[in-house]
Amino acid sequence: MGMINNSVLKSFHEIMERVTKSELTINIMEVCGTHTMALFEHGIRSLLPQNINLVSGPGCPVCVTGEEIMVEAFELLEKHKVTLFTFGDMLKVPGEGRTLSILKAQGFSVKVAYSPRNAIEFAEKNPNLDVVFFGAGFETTAPALGATILEAYEKKLNNFSMLLVVKTVPPALKYLVEHNSLIDGFILPGHVSAVIGAKAFRFITENYRIPAAVTGFSAEELLLGISLVVKSILKKEPQYYNAYPHVVREKGNEKARRIIEEVFEKGDANWRGIGNIPLSGLFIRERYSQYDARKKYGLREKPPIVPRGCKCGEIMLGRMLPPECPLFAKGCTPEKPVGACMVSSEGSCAAYYKYGRR
Repeated sequence: MGMINNSVLKSFHEIMERVTKSELTINIMEVCGTHTMALFEHGIRSLLPQNINLVSGPGCPVCVTGEEIMVEAFELLEKHKVTLFTFGDMLKVPGEGRTLSILKAQGFSVKVAYSPRNAIEFAEKNPNLDVVFFGAGFETTAPALGATILEAYEKKLNNFSMLLVVKTVPPALKYLVEHNSLIDGFILPGHVSAVIGAKAFRFITENYRIPAAVTGFSAEELLLGISLVVKSILKKEPQYYNAYPHVVREKGNEKARRIIEEVFEKGDANWRGIGNIPLSGLFIRERYSQYDARKKYGLREKPPIVPRGCKCGEIMLGRMLPPECPLFAKGCTPEKPVGACMVSSEGSCAAYYKYGRR
């Protein structure tokens, strides 16, 4: 777990003792997939009393990407013969029984990217090839994706475009609190908040009177965030905290936000297993539409695909824990996933499979 400030540790244990003696059952959602992994890695779940439940939220971009999007990527490869760059997590996400890994093995041009710029550099060096970057992300990755589009626009690249699935977290949490009355408090994502600002999530406490804390990823930061939220619940005085102030400002990263606003516009978006959430998606503006692969290649919007038995949506809404899914560790494993929650390194099912079965 590493070194932890004594005052933070002492406060945590005192608050947990109060919870143990109470008759409360407290449900706290850690929204971010990185938080889910960190809580397991630091062993923090084992420090909590039995009447505190940590549930994972919809804070993993790969996990909320529907199978129908994968089918679009397959179409680009099979019908339009593009060279497709994507992040490694996307290779094993299933779509109608296939994955990008399978298509790569069949000889289609699929390349792992560590940055969207890898795709731009390849497109510049190979002007006779059509290059597409396929990426899923939240506000954290949106600035880099937007900057890539701006670079392509400036360089007038005509053999490059992007197939993007970019979503925004605040509308999803608004949807969640309106459809799940069981959540008593939130551990909010530090990386997303660093971009859009701590103020972006204040509505959770101000409008819905639910305690929440923007939290970092170290053991000490997680213990602090949990302590603040639980203390607020015990006092019955909903408070909002920025417990990650050395990284997260109230207004976020204004340069990054300007890039997002320049390149993208908001629209309704489908979240895998959850459904359509109003104004939760970021879509490439008309000014830069030549870099929108959907428009460039005439891809038709496909209806949502949800495999039979997959409970990703219920899990990401905090209504179910991964081991409660009938497919967990049986019909769905990291080697042969049914749902994206088992694929991503930030997926709650993958985290429970790796750590929660011990």
